[in-house]
Amino acid sequence: MSSSHKFVIDTNVFIEAYKRYYSFDIAPSFWNALIQHAENGHIISIDRVKQEMNSFHKEDELSKWANEHFAEWFEPTDKPEVISTYRDIITWAVQQDQYLDTAKNEFASAADSWLIAFAKTYHFTVVTHEQFDPNSKRRILIPNVCRAFNVPYTNTFDMLRRLGVKF
Repeated sequence: MSSSHKFVIDTNVFIEAYKRYYSFDIAPSFWNALIQHAENGHIISIDRVKQEMNSFHKEDELSKWANEHFAEWFEPTDKPEVISTYRDIITWAVQQDQYLDTAKNEFASAADSWLIAFAKTYHFTVVTHEQFDPNSKRRILIPNVCRAFNVPYTNTFDMLRRLGVKF
């Protein structure tokens, strides 16, 4: 694996893994791999993803894991360089006629816009379950914005392969 693989993880990656295919009781090695690769500097997430997880999953096993085991790898987004990139991304989103105003408002308030800004600023690959859809109107999708800003993105399984994770 190349040390150039640096991934920033979207909220939906944690939630989908928890609720479906990598629940803590079925695949603890998945969660251990996230921590191991975070310790090695290859995986992080952002403070706003942690906030979303805590608001959607109050007091459950996922929020407990995030706060007790992964907390140090939720990076802050309040740095001037991230805020500057965020501003560029929001300006782009607002100028896109294809999206409904509700989609623009949601995008500006969700972690997604910050996740992309962080990835662009620090040269990370975004990990998300969202798929590119050039016809999307009701949601501004992470892959759509990543393409507009030349930010690499991938899914959980590709990230695991690229990191050489084996269960």
